[in-house]
Amino acid sequence: MTSTMFRIGGDLDVRRLGFGAMHLPTEPGPDRENALAVARRAVELGVTLIDTAHLYGEGANEELLAEALHPYPEGLLITTKVGVARTGPGGEWKYDGRPGILRAQVEQALRRLRVERIELLQLHRIDPDTPLADQLGTLRELQTEGLVGRIGLSEVTVAELAEARQIVDVVSVQNRYNLLDREHEPVLAACAAAGIAFLPWRPVAWGKAGAQAEIAAVAADLGATPTQVALAWLLDRAPVVLPIPGTARIEHLEENLAAADLALTPAQRDRLAEGAEAEPGSD
Repeated sequence: MTSTMFRIGGDLDVRRLGFGAMHLPTEPGPDRENALAVARRAVELGVTLIDTAHLYGEGANEELLAEALHPYPEGLLITTKVGVARTGPGGEWKYDGRPGILRAQVEQALRRLRVERIELLQLHRIDPDTPLADQLGTLRELQTEGLVGRIGLSEVTVAELAEARQIVDVVSVQNRYNLLDREHEPVLAACAAAGIAFLPWRPVAWGKAGAQAEIAAVAADLGATPTQVALAWLLDRAPVVLPIPGTARIEHLEENLAAADLALTPAQRDRLAEGAEAEPGSD
């Protein structure tokens, strides 16, 4: 039976099927009120892992989650990401792993999330213009200071993961990965071998899963939707996989989370893995 739980870093228990908050609207109005309701409903339904980032609304997404959920229930992990910044007021976003930027974004996240420590902080992207040792060294300093509990990475290669692990203890990797986009299969394999949590972003190929005959056939067999099958496949793929599907609709949220109750047979698993055509996605 597929386990529903995973222990990040060996000591942080979460339910494997989480929630990605990126799509939640943050502007004042009815859409924001609905976004607050979606976040609260996710927790009501048992979600214990919620993913956000400085990039999402320049911190507005973090503030939204705090408004919806603070004081946080025991066992809820809100993980955020740093390392992408604007070039100036209203400017373009770019990878920025300079120590001062990373420290400032962590301090801002602490205030916005209303916490004293970020239990899991992920480097959103490796900045090619800043030495990796400087980027991860800053996160390690924040960890030593007690402001960060655990360190993760996002969108990295196997080589980058190995290099990073020489500098810090990496407990999670967040790469793009789904049934139709398995470009980062080698990274997942490396994470599985090391017991590192693998958080696939874009865990469902939007608008494509239902068009694949193999996925549609398995969905019909299970009385499920293609999206649910795609998420069930991820949960079945490896014990370290923690999908974080996102939505701004409660009914879609409930559909996603129901995927945790699906059990694929060996024949269905093989049919999905071999029959669905992998389509590399764009970043």
